[in-house]
Amino acid sequence: METKNDLAIIPDSELLSLQQAAKDGDQEAMLQLIDMFKDDMIRLSRFIRLPEEDAVGEMIVELLEFIKGSKA
Repeated sequence: METKNDLAIIPDSELLSLQQAAKDGDQEAMLQLIDMFKDDMIRLSRFIRLPEEDAVGEMIVELLEFIKGSKA
């Protein structure tokens, strides 16, 4: 069970706007999306058999590739 509440809750419409802006090449939107998921990536990196920096880097690359390839 989570020990703290997630303070970074944003409306779906804002998330979709960020996604579309990032897909269109907006660097600031990409950074906001990465920052939004960074804590989760760091937490999940414990379960990947790579150094934390490498695991998080791979997840960031996959996130950006997913955003660029999405149809939204």
